[in-house]
Amino acid sequence: MRVTITSHGYEAVIESLGAELKSLKSPDGKEYIWNADPKHWMRSSPLLFPTIGNVRNNKTIIAGKEYSMPKHGFCKESEFTLLEQTENRAAFSLTDSPLTHESYPFSFELRLTYELEESKLKMTYLVINRDTDSMIYHIGAHPGFNCPLEEGEAFSDYVIEFAQDERLESYVYDLENMCFFADKRMVHGATGKMLKLSGELFDQDALYFYHTNSRSVALKNPVSGKGIRMDYPDFVSIAFWTPMGGNAPFLCLEPWNGSGIFEDEDDHFANKRDIQTLAAGKQKEYRLSISIL
Repeated sequence: MRVTITSHGYEAVIESLGAELKSLKSPDGKEYIWNADPKHWMRSSPLLFPTIGNVRNNKTIIAGKEYSMPKHGFCKESEFTLLEQTENRAAFSLTDSPLTHESYPFSFELRLTYELEESKLKMTYLVINRDTDSMIYHIGAHPGFNCPLEEGEAFSDYVIEFAQDERLESYVYDLENMCFFADKRMVHGATGKMLKLSGELFDQDALYFYHTNSRSVALKNPVSGKGIRMDYPDFVSIAFWTPMGGNAPFLCLEPWNGSGIFEDEDDHFANKRDIQTLAAGKQKEYRLSISIL
């Protein structure tokens, strides 16, 4: 089921499968979200929970028991319940089930609310622990944005611009062993705010910027100023991804609390970097927004 919300001519479409954002359009009909063409990537904006990326050999240990856990978790294949819909707002919910218990033992509710305010789409993730014990998890977003946006432009015409100065270094991913190196980073330039895009940047998979100073980043053409800005106040890190080869016309901006496995981590889920912990009966909110520039 697809749900459409609107505000002053802006439009967002969300699919109940995965509570996934499928479209974000400006009043002139310009589409900003990747269309999920399987030629390059069959998703558009999956919700990452209860893990981000892969665990080692797709298995992890929680409370002494081994579980098979799919890359990025199970939300992308889960049907969410529509809780609320108004003209400019829609809320979706997923609760645990025998199927989720096969990879994740906790009792939980996960809500994702979309609210469109003219050119800004606000997304709020609410994690509710319905278990009798503390629960542990990762959570993140993975929206893909069309890049370039205009005919005659190239992917390399665009930049990533951080809100604050950053060490322009990203952790290197070991493609053979499917893990991040703990002590190897790719240097993309001097400290600054701007990272110019190229297909070659993604030859080793995603660019993962750990614990950024910024909580806001823009993907834009610096000449026209057109693009999008993402604000992620409740996420500590961000990754950028497009398929290797540099031929796909989109870029994903991925705020993360967590990451794929590092080579120096063991197989206990609780020991992963940036693991989130939520006490029994408690809830926690994570906010991000997408603004059309």
